[in-house]
Amino acid sequence: MKRSPAKASTAPSRPDAAATAVPPAAARKGGRLSRTEAELLGERILDVATALFFTAGYGATTIEAVAKRARISKRTFYHRFDDKASLLRAVVDRTIDRMRPPARVPLLEGASLQEVLERLAALILQAALSPPAIALHRLIVAESARFPALAAIVIEQGGTGEAIRLIAGVLERDARAENLGLDDTVFAAQQFLHMVISWPQRRAMGLGTPMTPAELEAWRRNVVNLFLNGCRGWAQAAP
Repeated sequence: MKRSPAKASTAPSRPDAAATAVPPAAARKGGRLSRTEAELLGERILDVATALFFTAGYGATTIEAVAKRARISKRTFYHRFDDKASLLRAVVDRTIDRMRPPARVPLLEGASLQEVLERLAALILQAALSPPAIALHRLIVAESARFPALAAIVIEQGGTGEAIRLIAGVLERDARAENLGLDDTVFAAQQFLHMVISWPQRRAMGLGTPMTPAELEAWRRNVVNLFLNGCRGWAQAAP
């Protein structure tokens, strides 16, 4: 069974991490790292790996390069991660976790399903168009042909499935009250997520001019309007 990355790898980053970073393992005269030192070391490894994955690419990034830039030995690296794939999983997990809205942000509150979906669409766009999300998407597009497991790792560790389950639950809850003729809320949630993200993300990646805040607001309103009206006229296609 593979070891999971240390819990410290998902801890929020600290602005003063560079100033208080734990010294290289070689400089220590013995003894175990304190909990604070272990957390800072885990953050430093993930900071280095994120920068290398997002700039050099997955294929060109080596464990040796990560260890050298993080100022650790390969033995220290393998104490925390099984291989480069497990390191990527930790990077993706931390990247996605940082894009999640704070717990205090209301997700499902609203007078109507349209208001709820518009709020979810705004949060989804905010996350999907953030620089880390765009960098992660570029990584997948550039290297998934050579490394098919790359996209699988991102899907497995990312928030796509979580978002689909949330949206599907809202549709299931309000289907009767909103007169939605849905018989497959998961399929509908998948299509909603794609509608919200696809074109704004393409433009943010350079396939056109990035959308302005006003354009994004109009976009999410129009997407929700089109989606709900399509659901109200839904009829399952014949097999």
